[in-house]
Order: sequence, then C-alpha cells, then structure tokens
Amino acid sequence: MRETLFNWLGQTLDGLTCLDLFAGSGALGFEALSRGATSVVMVERNPLALKALRENAQALKAANATIAGGDALEFARATESRFDLIFVDPPYGMRLQGAALAAIRRLLREGGRAYVESDEIFSAPPGWSVVKSAHAGKVHFCILKREPDDPRSLSGNV
Repeated sequence: MRETLFNWLGQTLDGLTCLDLFAGSGALGFEALSRGATSVVMVERNPLALKALRENAQALKAANATIAGGDALEFARATESRFDLIFVDPPYGMRLQGAALAAIRRLLREGGRAYVESDEIFSAPPGWSVVKSAHAGKVHFCILKREPDDPRSLSGNV
C-alpha cells in the first residue's frame, strides 16, 4: 500500500509540509522525509510508539521531523499550522477517519491532499472528493482533496 501511495503522490515530495496523524511507527512520515518533504509533524499518543518514533528520528538524523505526543484529533483541532499533505491512518476498528477529516479540513493548504486508510470501505464525506482509491485485502485507502468551501454557506445564504 505504501508503495502505491507514493507512486500516486510522485517519487518526490520536494518542498511539501506533511502531518502524520496517528503516526504509529512513523513509516509514512519518514518515507515522506526520504522523498524530499521539507518537514513532517508526527502525532502519536501510545507511549511505546512515541518512544520508538523519537529514537528513529534521532537514528535517522531527521532534524525536520517533529514528534508530538498526544491525541491526534486534539492536536489537529488545536494547531495553527498548515500542511500540503496529511496522512490519516488511525488504528483499525476505531472509525476515526470522519472525525479526523473534519478536524484537518482547515489545516490543508490550497491544493493539499489527505491520505486516508481504513479497514472497511470508506466513502469521502461531504466537502471531500476522491482523487485515487484502491484496496489491498481488507484495507481500503485513498487520496482525497478538499472541495472549495461554498461561498453561500460562508455568508449564511444557504
């Protein structure tokens, strides 16, 4: 799946800023750095995974990796940072994809993309469109883009 994802994104991510929510092992974030991403913020709340992320960042001399401990959704709701690419790969069975997409909507820069992975068929919620999608076994994954905000809803004239 990771190979397919990075084939979709292109072999280089030069200049992109990334957010890896629910980072786990950090595989997606570290891969993005290896392909030229300017920076990656990795968010993980599991203490053991967090320790491993920090150790791996140090071992890889990944100075442009920021490791943040804590709840991914709380981080997404609180941060003022903006990103070009956001990875949303929550633990399977928790069904946090929709909540994560709601939380990250404002974090994506114009033209930004979100990668979403799920252990069940996943449909893009309103306000998002699927750029590419596939599945491998029981795992479904896709790249989404945020649809422009409806100016009528911003002015209250819906």
